[in-house]
Order: sequence, then structure tokens, then C-alpha cells
Amino acid sequence: MADAQDVLSLCKRRGFLYPSFEIYGGVAGMYDYGPLGTALKNNIIEIWRRLYTLGEGFVEIDSETIGPEVVFKASGHVDEFADKMVKCKACEEPYRADHLVKDLHPNAGALGEKEIDDLIRSNNVVCPACGGELSTVEEFNLMFKTIIGPGSGRVGYMRPETAQGIFVNFPNLYRYNREKLPLGVIQVGRGYRNEISPRQGIIRLREFNMMECELFVDPEDKTWPRFGDVSSETLRLLANDGRELEITVGDAVEQGVICNQVLAYFMWFTQEFLKAVGVDGERLRFRQHEKEEMAHYAADCWDAESFLSYGWTEIVGIADRGCWDLSRHANFSGVEMTSFKRFDEPREVERDRIKPRYDKLGPMYKAKAGKIGKAMEEADPAAIADGAITVEVDGERIAIPGELFDVARVKEKVSGVRSVPHVIEPSHGLDRIIYTVLEHAYSQKDDQTVMRLSPTVAPIKVGVFPLMARDELDDMAMDLDQELRYGGIETYYDDSGSIGRRYARMDEVGTPFCITVDYRTREDGTVTLRERDTSSQIRVRFADVLNVVRAALCGADLTQFVVEE
Repeated sequence: MADAQDVLSLCKRRGFLYPSFEIYGGVAGMYDYGPLGTALKNNIIEIWRRLYTLGEGFVEIDSETIGPEVVFKASGHVDEFADKMVKCKACEEPYRADHLVKDLHPNAGALGEKEIDDLIRSNNVVCPACGGELSTVEEFNLMFKTIIGPGSGRVGYMRPETAQGIFVNFPNLYRYNREKLPLGVIQVGRGYRNEISPRQGIIRLREFNMMECELFVDPEDKTWPRFGDVSSETLRLLANDGRELEITVGDAVEQGVICNQVLAYFMWFTQEFLKAVGVDGERLRFRQHEKEEMAHYAADCWDAESFLSYGWTEIVGIADRGCWDLSRHANFSGVEMTSFKRFDEPREVERDRIKPRYDKLGPMYKAKAGKIGKAMEEADPAAIADGAITVEVDGERIAIPGELFDVARVKEKVSGVRSVPHVIEPSHGLDRIIYTVLEHAYSQKDDQTVMRLSPTVAPIKVGVFPLMARDELDDMAMDLDQELRYGGIETYYDDSGSIGRRYARMDEVGTPFCITVDYRTREDGTVTLRERDTSSQIRVRFADVLNVVRAALCGADLTQFVVEE
């Protein structure tokens, strides 16, 4: 297995990753993507985007990275988005408390402050840096706080995830989708978390990249039209009852291991995406959240984990979040966050209705009585609290006491029913996926590093070399390089050093193919095409190179293009 330091050293040397602000000493948990890293990242994003938009019919949005405090109050982040922290009393170095005791408990992340504190004291856990005594465990909120506007302004936060931008836009997106479910929405963007002690390269960052999907579904219909197409496909699961399973998607749902078809389908979909971009399927599994770590509103939650030099590491979270998100934003904003399911034929139903007592509303609220009464008639009797109903009129929330209304049981004909959609959320940690792809691609051959990147994500698809930078070979190679680039193929032209060294340089950055223009090219119009992983070479016609490379990148058989020696 590749060592993390070897991978990160290569990434810095060859332009995949640079420590941010390095000339000033750097900042922990912050990295910049270099030229090759940026290309790799964009290739992965584009594959993911196409799978969801073209493949599944999702739509994409791009929302703000800063939001007002109320958004993150509603989401729960302001009050509950915290990690448990300790500090060394001697050197004052901060640490994630649960990370210090991860070898002392099978699920340290689910423990409370006192439980972790007891583990630290009973096992004499000390500061890893200086051996000093550790402070009492306390919570540290991970949100980056800011002020929106001048002066005292308005309290805001940098978003810790992209999801909230999708949730608050649900009414707009639902209308855009012609008020139909399911409605799938994706977003790619930055998130910000003020991590206590990020120490694992780009696995744990303070500013990071996310690819998130929010799929809004009918709460009474969690089937999926393409589920049958994948029901015989296999998943590797680690269930929260301790069972390790290799099980088909269909059996996992039928046996209740995965709670519904939609969640199971997108677990399989995630697996296929990860394998397509270069995650080793033999080092990939789905771990179900323990009962104590499962969010209280989640029906089920699984993490796609890859095995790295850091151990099993979460790279995608896939959850059935129920109606919690939309319900919270509806409560905090006062805006309805529901969908309408139309019946085939109208139905007669009995329901409770609030009946305003206008004879008493008029004297008390004067000109506003009519508007208040209408708002009361539209209100849900379930919202009555402590004998009063609160309604909003002209931007003002008014609590109406019980003596001003009655609740009556009435029969009505209805054409459909409103409900708050449930959310299935596959949330992808892009930086973690990128690192996984790099570490899983890292290999050694004859004391040289070879990055076996999938051609679909490799930053450079083809290295183009003249055997010698003279005798018109360089001119022919540059013409070929230009033709490939104009044909949409990422290339790298190199005429420096021996052919062997040029091959090695391309192998080290994961370039899947190299083309060499040599003296035979002048004689018969053929060039050499070399494949990275096997080092095998074939001769193809100069004029066919663009088609040959396109076929090679798709994994097609190249026999038809081979020119015999």
C-alpha cells in the first residue's frame, strides 16, 4: 500500500497539490490544487455531473457560500455543529478529543463529552506532542462566523455544506420542475469548517470541495424506476449489527438491510461512479451508521468508505433524511415547503378546520380582522399550541387566543394531498475522493513511480514526443500535438532528455498513452503509441492518430489501427 507521505510528496513535486500560503509557513488544513490537480478535479466533477444530470435527469444550481444566521439556526448548525476538543495544558496544542481515544473505543465519535473525558483519564492519555496533561473535554463549534454588511451588520456564516442552498430554494425548484416529484438537484462547491486539528493532508480540510445531491421524493413512494435494472448487482456492506455482507442490491432491500429502493439504488450508483473515476473496488465498502451516531431524523445512513494508508475513510455519505430539512426551514421561515400529490379522482375526507369567531375578532383587531380570519381558516389545527394559533399577516406574527376560534370536524372533497417531501442525500467529499484516486493509483515499477490513473480522469491523456528535436521530427510532433489538442485531447509535448526519461515523467503523472515521432515516421507515415501500464507499443498511421487516441481512451480494441512491422 502507498504511504501517504510518498503520495503527498509526489503531488507537490508534480503539480497536483500545494500547501496553501507555503511561503508564509502554510496553514494547517488548507491546500491549493496545482495545474494537474485542478485538471484531475475538473475531470472527476464533470463525470459526476454528467452521470446525475444526463444519466438521472437531475438539475444543477449554484448557491451562495455565505448565509444569514437564521438559515443555519434552522439547519441546526449554529447550535449543534461542534466537535469535542481538548487542549494540552503545557503546550496549548488543540486536539479532536474523539481522535485521541479512537483506539480505546469502537465508535469514539458517538461518545459524549463525559464519556470521552473518562476514557482519557482512565487510560492516562496525554498530549501526543509534549506528553503534557490534557484539559477537560469541551465542545468547539466548527462554523466560520462573519458579518454581512457594514457596521454591526447582520450575523452570517460560511456554509459548512452546500445542501442548505438547495433546501431553501425548494419552492423555486419545485415550480421549475412543474410541481412534480421526484426532483433531483445537485450542486458542486466549497464548504467551510473550522477543524480543530486537521492533520491528514486533504482528508480533513478547513475549506473543502463538495458534490452534493438532494433528491426530493414522495414520502409514501420510495421506489425507483431503474431499481430492477441493478437489483442483481452486488454491494459490500458493514451493517450496524456487525455483519459484513456481500449482498445484491435487491436482497439488501428485501431483507431490510437497506431501508428502501431509492437509498439502495444510489448506493449502487455511488459505487459505480467511484469505480469509474479510479477508486479500487476491492478497497471500497459501505458502512452503516451506528444507532447512536445516526441522526435522530434519519431513517437510514451509510458511508462509502475507502481503505487508505489512514485506514477506512469516509468519502461519500448517503442518507435518507426524511422530511427534517424542509420542515425546519418551513418552521423558521413561515414559507410552505410541501408538494401536492393529485388523486386520480376527488375523494371525500373528514378533517378538522379552524373556524374564526368573527364577532369577537372584529372588535379586537378592527381592520385586520378579515385578513386574520382568512389566515386562521388556512392554518393547520395541528399548529395550535397552548390553546392559541399563530398566524402571519402583513409580515407580523400574531398569536390568536382560543376564545376567538373553534375547531370543527368537516367533510370536504379534495383533489389531492399536500405533504413535506423526504430527502435522499448522496453527499460526496470531492477532496477525499481525489486523494483516494491518487493513493489507489500510486504504484512502483522498477524503482519508478507509476500513477495508474483511469484515462477518464487523467489530467494529461497523451504525451507527444519527437525522438530527436531536429530533422523535422519536432515539427511533425508539434503538428500532431496541435491536432490532438484541437480535437479536445489534453496533451503534453516534451522533447527534453531520453525517450525513457520522458516516458517515466509521463508515467509519474498518470498519462495513459505516449506517442513518439521517429525517423520511420518520415519514411512510412507511422508513429509509436505506448500504453502506460503494460509498456506495450504499437505502430499506427500518423493520419489516424486522433481516432486511435479517442478509441484508446474509451478502452476500444486498437487492432484495426495497427500497422504491421
